[in-house]
Amino acid sequence: MSQPCDGLRPGAGEGEGEGQGRVHQDAPRFLVGSEDDEQDRGQMEAGMKNEMFREEEMEDEDDGSPSERQIMVGICAMMKKSNSKPMTQILDRLCKFDYIDVVIFPEEVILEEPVEKWPLCDCLISFHSKGFPLDKAVEYAKLRNPLLINDLNMQYFIQDRREVYRILQEEGIDLPRYAVLNRDPDNPEECNLVEAEDHVEVNGEVFPKPFVEKPVCAEDHNVYIYYPTSAGGGSQRLFRKIGSRSSVYSPESSVRKTGSYIYEEFMPTDGTDVKVYTVGPDYAHAEARKSPALDGKVERDSEGKEIRYPVMLTAMEKLVARKVCMAFKQTVCGFDLLRANGHSFVCDVNGFSFVKNSMKYYDDCAKVLGNMVMRELAPQFHIPWSIPMEAEDIPIVPTTSGTMMELRCVIAIIRHGDRTPKQKMKMEVRHPLFFELFEKYGGYKSGKLKLKKPKQLQEVLDIARLLLVELGQHNDCEIEEKKSKLEQLKTVLEMESSLIDTQYGHFSGINRKVQLTYLRNGQPKASSEEEDSKKDGPSLLLVLKWGGELTPAGRVQAEELGRAFRCMYPGGQGDYAGFPGCGLLRLHSTYRHDLKIYASDEGRVQMTAAAFAKGLLALEGELTPILVQMVKSANMNGLLDSDSDSLTDCQQKVKARLHEIMQKDQEFTQEDYQKLAPTGSPSLVNSMDVLQNPVKTCDKVYALIQNLNSQIRKRLEDPKSSDLQLYHSETLELMLQRWSKLERDFRMKNGRYDISKIPDIYDCIKYDTQHNASLGLEETLELFRLSRALADIIIPQEYGISKAEKLDIAQAYCVPLMKKIQLDLQRTHEDEAVNKLHPLYSRGVMSPGRHVRTRLYFTSESHVHSLLSVFRYGGLLNEEKDQQWKQAMDYLSAVSELNYMTQIVIMLYEDNNKDPSSEERFHVELHFSPGVKGCEDEENVPLGFGFRPASSENQDKKPNQGSLEDLSQDQPDQALPVSEPINIQRRSPMIRNRKTGSMEVLSETSPTQSSKGSTSHRLFPSCSRQSPEIKPTSGLELFSMPAVKRFSVSFARHPTNGFEGCSMVPSIYPLETLHNSLSLKQVDEFLNAMCESSSEVHAKTMKALSGLFDSQSQTSLYSPQQPLSSSGSETSLRPPSQPLWHGSIPSSAVSSAGPSSPITESSGLNFSFSE
Repeated sequence: MSQPCDGLRPGAGEGEGEGQGRVHQDAPRFLVGSEDDEQDRGQMEAGMKNEMFREEEMEDEDDGSPSERQIMVGICAMMKKSNSKPMTQILDRLCKFDYIDVVIFPEEVILEEPVEKWPLCDCLISFHSKGFPLDKAVEYAKLRNPLLINDLNMQYFIQDRREVYRILQEEGIDLPRYAVLNRDPDNPEECNLVEAEDHVEVNGEVFPKPFVEKPVCAEDHNVYIYYPTSAGGGSQRLFRKIGSRSSVYSPESSVRKTGSYIYEEFMPTDGTDVKVYTVGPDYAHAEARKSPALDGKVERDSEGKEIRYPVMLTAMEKLVARKVCMAFKQTVCGFDLLRANGHSFVCDVNGFSFVKNSMKYYDDCAKVLGNMVMRELAPQFHIPWSIPMEAEDIPIVPTTSGTMMELRCVIAIIRHGDRTPKQKMKMEVRHPLFFELFEKYGGYKSGKLKLKKPKQLQEVLDIARLLLVELGQHNDCEIEEKKSKLEQLKTVLEMESSLIDTQYGHFSGINRKVQLTYLRNGQPKASSEEEDSKKDGPSLLLVLKWGGELTPAGRVQAEELGRAFRCMYPGGQGDYAGFPGCGLLRLHSTYRHDLKIYASDEGRVQMTAAAFAKGLLALEGELTPILVQMVKSANMNGLLDSDSDSLTDCQQKVKARLHEIMQKDQEFTQEDYQKLAPTGSPSLVNSMDVLQNPVKTCDKVYALIQNLNSQIRKRLEDPKSSDLQLYHSETLELMLQRWSKLERDFRMKNGRYDISKIPDIYDCIKYDTQHNASLGLEETLELFRLSRALADIIIPQEYGISKAEKLDIAQAYCVPLMKKIQLDLQRTHEDEAVNKLHPLYSRGVMSPGRHVRTRLYFTSESHVHSLLSVFRYGGLLNEEKDQQWKQAMDYLSAVSELNYMTQIVIMLYEDNNKDPSSEERFHVELHFSPGVKGCEDEENVPLGFGFRPASSENQDKKPNQGSLEDLSQDQPDQALPVSEPINIQRRSPMIRNRKTGSMEVLSETSPTQSSKGSTSHRLFPSCSRQSPEIKPTSGLELFSMPAVKRFSVSFARHPTNGFEGCSMVPSIYPLETLHNSLSLKQVDEFLNAMCESSSEVHAKTMKALSGLFDSQSQTSLYSPQQPLSSSGSETSLRPPSQPLWHGSIPSSAVSSAGPSSPITESSGLNFSFSE
């Protein structure tokens, strides 16, 4: 008799050996193979059985051993694999088949014994892992000829990525564009690799960054991703998970110089990878996990397992799974899919692998394998067996009912965060070297040239240094002027080192640019900055722009806002695996959240978008990888960029009129008020009241700037303070350059003031009062107050003075954006899903049917002003007839500044109970926030009516039980006594509350409108350092709200949570609802009319749009070279009635219907909120 257990050590894993006390009725028939000689199979097998289960009552065998012989399934793999939990779980289930027994080959037998001594089996499950002797397994299979579940010879190919890609290509499976670089280890220099700053060329094929570099050996997991300099450069290094890290960011930008690699283009996947596990050609389980390249932090649940979400594969993807399974002849096979641009690409095939922690998969896998073995072997063993026919599972998706509305779409247009002051300098140049540079980079094609890359800026710097040496010999006044400009050019381009801050330094490529414009006859007239030029002939206008980069405070603002934004989504108040606002996180990871983030091509806008995404999706670490994967650049089409040099005629005229009005040295007359503020906007009128005489005010401002400069000079002369470090690594020297340039430029040679410099002055003083207050410079607040009053007139009025002008200019800026918003809203209700979650597998995912589409547009001030003008003056609603809109308009006209992080948010809800064709089916809301709070926030800040989404449920209706993520699960607190004083913090800073930063969302319900459900939520963490008393305001501003409901969300421990008392980061105004009962039809027709009416702009727009929505376009930020099929385009311009398979049906956030208008009969009731 053989001793079946002699290969077994104690504790070798459950289910093998008798010492483990697994005495339950249906004991699995697990064998551990012996290395004895071959003997009569039946006898040996019976002997083993007795040996193994001597002490167990084998009740399942009462009726005597079956006469048919058992089918032996052998498991030949390294012990770590054969004893793993998934393997044990699956073998447990496989043994439930009456005729199947399992024998596990002990590891020492595999490693040390010849194959003749290996246990016998009829069916072999054998697979390679580290240390496994694949050659011996192949030899064994030749010797015994068992049924192979996974082909062994193909496993040699799977270890070489080149072979894997070759096989995938032969099968016609989509994979990323790639090239193989084979290096001879003896002389690694000889290879076809040309490396440039922003691309590599492999065998003549060019791969622009970002690209991926993979070692050819599949066992080597050190895959690197290289980022372009425009996103900050450097690389992400991926590796086999170590603890909670799967990758790390490195500043190294050049590729590896030894070893052979595959280079492939990087696929923008929105930060999630899909792992597919096949069991045979007809079964595939898929799950998503966070891409290791995103921030390298492995998401783990409360039990420490990596968080993965089940995913539904599309029909095409199921076909790919079938092809992979069959091409590699691996029944059990894992591979990775990248979903990018509406396509799925296979980027890795791993061979044998099981899903972890999914009971459903264990059941399915054992069932499929068991049936496969029986189908192949039952006939030859004369076992009676018929293939069980199982009814296909029908996926049932719960729908919501009641007067509930589902959130289907969120569109937000957001201004970038706090930045360093923008600066620019102009000079006319005629040196041949500049013309050579202009020609070298193709400037003559369009007459304009933008130089941004470090290499290009270096060339400009070299020319400047050369000219300074040449000019050093002369000294006359004109050359002095030139010299000071060249000095400035040189200083700014050399600034690299002084501005490098370890954390943000590698974005130094983003924040400087030189523009050259060809002037056929030299510069036309002396501008404020130039002497009259005596020379004729062509020249180049060189404009140097620098500064304007996102500050650390700006990053924090964007990230905080991202985090607060989660609360708008269903389940946003819940807590999942320690994450607040997880409703959104789950939606996103399970592909039910169709998110796209667009940003204009300015560095600060892109970094804001990346920081926002980091907060929204609870990511960690550097912004570069997030930027490359999550943010799409919309710079090819004027969608979010405005070429500020090409102002419209209308804008030129408006600027000229502004100049004229502001140059009068007398107090504003009634006529001036008419001219300057025809719309009668209170914020304008207030500023004019402050100024009274514009020229006198400019005199004061000029004197204050002079005074400021002399103070800075004194500090510089004082050795104690001369080398002070200011905010964001600025020096006093640089600060003085900033201000003395403004002093020079503000007052022109003719003694008049250059009004166009006012925004810059306000910009600088706003920056210094916030960030450099520690210098204690005198009279800065007075300068702030006056320049602010001037800026509050100039900035908004540059976008038009009369309503007609405002609309005209707004349309010039944002028709492409309006068209895009219109498409976003229309495409929402086409019922084809992009990527849906599998309803059956999604244990713990509340409602797999829901989808939300989110589109975020990050841009600069001009687009936000323009879009707001369109909504205000385009005639969306009639103020006379609509009280809610009238109040919204009053609120907007009281807002003086659209500060950093200003948001315009459009939310679309669907009411599933209404007829699909009725106007009431879709319902649109408009919300707005003026962004960051000013320095010493003035008391007269306009108060809106709070955030009143339709999602605030009606108090008297019972919420539908099917919508588990509905907000109405929280019980409202008891109504508070009415006698206490008001103590609401309207202007809650965005700093954390003492109690772990609980996010309080107060929904205030007016008693007179229980049916309408007028509710207002505060979406932002309110920080109550000291109880901020707010004086009882007029009944108009705070209508009575007895029931107060709060959701508390504790923040995930997060690196930025350290900003507790950080006064540097001003808080952001909460969203205010402008209107919450518009129909989709209304909005759609309004946007249509707006786009049509600007017919002269229309042609330009269509060109831009065809660029954006052309089916060959819509690529990610960094992949211009990739053509797409029309299905991949985010919005092909086809009629909305014709569904795209790629359209999604975002539907989430359940909310009750019913407009909630803010008018209440009862006014000014006072009450307070307790802690």
